[in-house]
Amino acid sequence: MIPLVHDLSGETVLVFGGGPVGARKARRFARETRTVVVSPAFVDREFGDAELVRAAPDPVDVGDWVERFEPAVVVAATDRNDVNEAVERAARDHGALVNRADHSGGRDAGSVVVPATVEDDPVTVAVSTGGASPALSKYLRERIETELAGAGAMAELTAGLRAELRTRDVSPTERRDAVRAVVRSSHVWKALRTGDANAREEAARVIGNEFGIEMDGTRGERP
Repeated sequence: MIPLVHDLSGETVLVFGGGPVGARKARRFARETRTVVVSPAFVDREFGDAELVRAAPDPVDVGDWVERFEPAVVVAATDRNDVNEAVERAARDHGALVNRADHSGGRDAGSVVVPATVEDDPVTVAVSTGGASPALSKYLRERIETELAGAGAMAELTAGLRAELRTRDVSPTERRDAVRAVVRSSHVWKALRTGDANAREEAARVIGNEFGIEMDGTRGERP
């Protein structure tokens, strides 16, 4: 499988199944796009902002539900194998991506796996075992969370620096090296994570000291 980041803004995700797995899938998708969950019952868990539709479609009815909502992604998360198979067939006929929550390990073409994710907007790190071990994905995600603190702010900071360096006609190679030096600076990371210093000024120092480029910020050796 090839991991991709897909923008589902304006699309619909259709989840069949209101159990714990369906609830987890719905919460994840509902954070970013319209999500509809179809199930005869719903567990006492949070479904996020998903729309809950109480219904118990038989395999022959699943295609009508898919045509009704025209989803980009369909999740099969019921406790009935025949319904899940019907969901997969209907999704493929519709041209939608399929997530079989009752399958682990090998996947068919067109299948998607919903990875464990860690986010510090705009940075997202995804961990997947291809569905083979959700427990391992969760464990790795928890380990990554502590390392990711400040990554979102670093992304925004370096985006601004790249833009400024570009306006100064700094060569692409030197621009890349300067931004890389900022990303690797422990002083900049500390400033971003603690707020004890101005991260923009710390980054300007790094670029000034290592590349002789004076940015709009403090330049020179650290006191």
